[in-house]
Amino acid sequence: MRADAAVWDVARPARPSRIAGVGMAGFRDRGTGAASGQRAVPHPGVTLALEFGAGPLIVDDAAGGQRRGSLVAGLGFGLGELWVRGENFEAVQVRLSPLIARAILGVAPVDLVGTVVPLGDLWGREAERIRERMAETSSWQERFALTDLLLARRHETKASVDPEVAWSWRRIVAGRGLVRVDELAAEVGWSRKRLWSRFRSQIGLPPKLAAKLVRFDHAAHRLAAGEGAARVAAEVGYADQSHLHRDVVAFTGMTPATVAGEPWLVVDDIAWPAVAGG
Repeated sequence: MRADAAVWDVARPARPSRIAGVGMAGFRDRGTGAASGQRAVPHPGVTLALEFGAGPLIVDDAAGGQRRGSLVAGLGFGLGELWVRGENFEAVQVRLSPLIARAILGVAPVDLVGTVVPLGDLWGREAERIRERMAETSSWQERFALTDLLLARRHETKASVDPEVAWSWRRIVAGRGLVRVDELAAEVGWSRKRLWSRFRSQIGLPPKLAAKLVRFDHAAHRLAAGEGAARVAAEVGYADQSHLHRDVVAFTGMTPATVAGEPWLVVDDIAWPAVAGG
């Protein structure tokens, strides 16, 4: 992936994860020394980055905050303006469905919304031991296998969310965000208030905002593929082009035309051929 002076190599696992709702990709900076990095575009997943290269992975936010090394970002990649950079870094990035995030990370997705936290804050010394083991591997496929084994060991066999919440999330993802909260509540036999409360506490976002994020993700990738904003708005479920514009600005701070040219979305189709949303 190339943007300005930044050049990253991207690797994919030879086989899918043994855990449903997990997607992985590997990223390596070629040592070009680019300072600006890549703007992260929100997506409907929780992010775990396992960094192990010679230089640190760095994430900067709009408020001037900075995180280095292995990290975890909440659903929607923090739902704010973030820039990812670093020189000579290598990392395995994992996208987790919010349905399994708590079991693997040990923290509820709702506690991660709007934040990017160092992995060491969640896993303690284990985070450094993982970094050392990753650095000892000689190939991306070994790193993916090691990561998958790690995730499997941390993953609990019991469900981490209510069946009704899991079903509602899957309906939102399958419908690309075009679902109504009152319909979801009726279908699972809950009140709207109960669904809102349980969904938010277990997924991280209220169901309506989660649906907007899923719809935005679909629209953003179609824009990046070269489709016009008017067509995307009409076919993705927005009331009109202005509605699409408002959502894109709300999630990214950019216009649809600017989002369409973001390298972050271009690499998605290479690194993430399947959505880890179920």
